[in-house]
Amino acid sequence: MEFVTLNNGVEMPKLGFGVFQVPDAAACERAVSKALEVGYRLIDTAAAYMNEEAVGAALAKSGIAREDVFVTTKLWVQDAGYEGAKRALQTSLDKLGLDYLDLYLIHQPFGDYYGAWRAMEELCEEGRIRAIGVSNFEPARLVDLVMNNKVVPAVNQVEHHPFFQQAAAKPLMAELGVQPEGWGPFAEGSQGIFANETLANVAAKHGKTVAQVILRWHMQDDVVAIPKSVHAERIEENFDVFDFELDAEDLAAIAALDQGKSSIVDHHDPAFAKMLNELKVH
Repeated sequence: MEFVTLNNGVEMPKLGFGVFQVPDAAACERAVSKALEVGYRLIDTAAAYMNEEAVGAALAKSGIAREDVFVTTKLWVQDAGYEGAKRALQTSLDKLGLDYLDLYLIHQPFGDYYGAWRAMEELCEEGRIRAIGVSNFEPARLVDLVMNNKVVPAVNQVEHHPFFQQAAAKPLMAELGVQPEGWGPFAEGSQGIFANETLANVAAKHGKTVAQVILRWHMQDDVVAIPKSVHAERIEENFDVFDFELDAEDLAAIAALDQGKSSIVDHHDPAFAKMLNELKVH
């Protein structure tokens, strides 16, 4: 495994396993169990994914020491605020069956996330969270949060894939000391990404699959990736990315695929903001 060191000294695996859109408890538990068996040691979930209990069950049955697994979950908009965040953390810990989290993220830049951040700073000081961060914070929101709070987010989890490479956001994160983590590394399968000619050519050159090339690209760019799958063979395939490196020609070809924007979500869309605020997790 390869690691990044967060701004508070905590080590985080560069490759993890995500469980977004796996609400079925049995399927989620099987997938996480398989991922842990294969060698993944970063598991990423969220209160809004409705599967923290299944993740916790897989962790409990794995036989792997708690300190050897990096567990992330996220605070939903509904619970944003000082008291809400403290309650939500305990709820997530109870569902996961854990005493502490390795990383707790504010899931969306909506609601009283300032109050939530103050609570998370305190929870981190108490040792109930090893690192705190945010998700889906665009550059202006991230700068504002950093300039008006004591603790700089350790991580910003954002959409990141060959078609949206966060070219403007990543240099700012580097300047602030915030580690980028990419959700949707395969662009959620959109735009024919697995059949993309450029990616297919790079994959053929290295005797790898397009998915493996995309994950290797993330790692070489020091962006943590959290691919999701419920298929055992793909879970194994996505972990087999430590035995090759992309060269400068490969990286330039992939860089040319950047469209500079998302085709999946738009946090500036009032309808999207309304939908996120109306979604309840309890």
